[in-house]
Amino acid sequence: MAGPDPELANGVDHTEPLLGTGRHSHNHSHNDLAGRHGHFGHCSHHASQDVLRGASPAGPLTPRSEGSSDEHIHYINRSPWLRAFILGANDGLVSVAALMLGVGGGSEALQTMRLAGIAAWIAGALSMAVGEYISVASQRDTEEADIEKERVQQRKGPAARARELQELADIYVGRGLSPELARQVAEQLTEKDVIRAHARDELGIDMDELANPLQAAVVSALAFTAGAALPLGAGVFIADPKMRLIAVAVAAMIGLVVFGLTGSLLGGAKPIVGALRVLVGGCIALAITYGVGHTIGGEGAL
Repeated sequence: MAGPDPELANGVDHTEPLLGTGRHSHNHSHNDLAGRHGHFGHCSHHASQDVLRGASPAGPLTPRSEGSSDEHIHYINRSPWLRAFILGANDGLVSVAALMLGVGGGSEALQTMRLAGIAAWIAGALSMAVGEYISVASQRDTEEADIEKERVQQRKGPAARARELQELADIYVGRGLSPELARQVAEQLTEKDVIRAHARDELGIDMDELANPLQAAVVSALAFTAGAALPLGAGVFIADPKMRLIAVAVAAMIGLVVFGLTGSLLGGAKPIVGALRVLVGGCIALAITYGVGHTIGGEGAL
């Protein structure tokens, strides 16, 4: 039996998504874009990996009750934008602090370190923003192209729509439903919104959460700036070369610990382990950069 005409399927589907993505036969390119998610590009796609809460032969999928005693929030879905922001801020902190220490290791001039720190901040923030915009824009183009392929399939006529309906049912069978129940689920989701059903369960795309390139670029630049502000604020106003280097290093280490603890708490990892991991990695980068600057410049304060 062919699914209903897609022209009638314009409603918004608030049914919870099924687990994973299914096989498809239209040579979609959505899953072929390697590394399509940056720190900020479409973090909410994690939500499309939720499990099938409940399905009965008499009706569509039903969401879990908010008052359920076993209700819980997975760490992967906890504040994804905040976690991504912390990653970007950590980039800004390490990049700017390392460059300031490297320059300070080779020169005692305050103006030189100040210029290096500001240049690193501007260049890094713009680089992050441009890279994120290009990455997320390419991701969105791919998503929209794959969604359009689904629309084209639905416009090919009853036979094509019947194949698409069976394809959707086969996806649900592959996830553990019986053929009869899978067919009922496919028919009801197709009746509600055929394009959204295929986009979500075949392609893994949430049409309400398509990536926003401009938003990703702005947030990426702001995150980098937030991290860069710590070493900049600590070192650009101190005249004494030795105290300036110490201030930058201490501010950087405090920031690394804070970012490491916050990221670990949001991700469900052990806070101390997460903080130490970030701190040690950052300190290695700072020490190496300072050592290179001191070796080449030879005029540093320490």
